[in-house]
Amino acid sequence: MKTMRLWFGCVTGLAITMVFGWSYGFFAALLPIIIMTNADHWHWDGYYQLVVGVIWTTVEVSFINGFFQSSPLLLTVVVGLFFLEKCIAMSHKNSYLFGFVGLLVGSIALNFASYSSFDLEDFSVTLWCSAVVTLPICALAYYFFPEPEPEPQSATGIDETNNAQRYDHIGMIRQTALGWIIAMLAFFIFQIGDLNDSLSAQASIIIVLAPMTLIGSLAAAKIRIIGTLLGCLAGLIIQVGLYTWSDNGILFIMAYAIAAGIFCSWLALGTIKSSIAFSAMSALTVPLSTSLVPDQKDAVFAIFYRFSSIVVAVVLTSMAIWIIHHFLVRVIKSPNEHFNHG
Repeated sequence: MKTMRLWFGCVTGLAITMVFGWSYGFFAALLPIIIMTNADHWHWDGYYQLVVGVIWTTVEVSFINGFFQSSPLLLTVVVGLFFLEKCIAMSHKNSYLFGFVGLLVGSIALNFASYSSFDLEDFSVTLWCSAVVTLPICALAYYFFPEPEPEPQSATGIDETNNAQRYDHIGMIRQTALGWIIAMLAFFIFQIGDLNDSLSAQASIIIVLAPMTLIGSLAAAKIRIIGTLLGCLAGLIIQVGLYTWSDNGILFIMAYAIAAGIFCSWLALGTIKSSIAFSAMSALTVPLSTSLVPDQKDAVFAIFYRFSSIVVAVVLTSMAIWIIHHFLVRVIKSPNEHFNHG
């Protein structure tokens, strides 16, 4: 039943975006997966964190972009405080989803808002609509495909393996510092370089950072690359298979539903395959929903570019996380570590 719920959620979300023509409609297909992947029953807390995180973050970004974009120094200070807020939220289990959504959406919006081609208002409104429509999609999914045997789940429905938090304050400080430094480095790189076509690479940096630990991030990096490869291959198969029929909405959604069904079956397993499948779903959904324009433009180049940019971003992010982690371990030590060193 879990496979069916996930499949229903992503396919319905994509179908809604096709009907309304949302520019960033892939969020409507991916947000239901985030809510339902690790929750066999509906949890309001997870949905609240998602919606509040999306709305609050886009409002913050609009304020920052409107008042501080003209002053690089003030912009850097305010963005630093913004990222610090999200990283602190991620270091606590009960607010992890709020912090993660805020850091992911905020980093993308802040970086791309500096490009004239990026419409921040359109991005924010589409994201709000996607978050709002996630509620009826998930509600229908749980109604049509209920779990026969209830199993104890996290109160927020968030994956505990990705949320494993250290209970000592020193560990939490290191995690927060690691997340903040990586987020700021990504911000500087995207401000300096002309990377307005690298939204997926930007998102990959935050996804790799999400575990907030060295071991977890390195594992997430491998998973991200493998999942992206599988998702891109599935997207290419759909693109080549449909060929001139890509403008047929029914055939397109059917092809997407078949590929999504395979990945959703992996998502339901709750193992490493689940993480691989989520990366695959994003690699499958984003190019087909943003770059494919029937009778005008195919998504082949976008798929290849997505994979290459994500691989580069993931490798560089992993190296930066490794270096910063070891630096923080040397600089921020617990009393026991000081005692043992002495």
